[in-house]
Amino acid sequence: MATEKQRAAAKRNVKKAQTGAKKAQTLKNMPKKTKTALGKESAAVSRGESPTRKELNEEARRLNIEGRSKMGKDELKRAVARAKS
Repeated sequence: MATEKQRAAAKRNVKKAQTGAKKAQTLKNMPKKTKTALGKESAAVSRGESPTRKELNEEARRLNIEGRSKMGKDELKRAVARAKS
């Protein structure tokens, strides 16, 4: 049986976790411009006009680009383009 002190601590922990989860919902908190840009990028990937991050990472691995695991998609695009030229 949990003591009153343990129950109070558990309630605090649950509230902290819920607060953290709300803050993690970053897409809801983004500006409309950013959401629009993300949607356009996603549509380009699904149409096959733009490579996915996974494809870029595989190509970067093949080209032996260092630091690729820490790069974002745009950085990977630039690094792959530099390595090819």
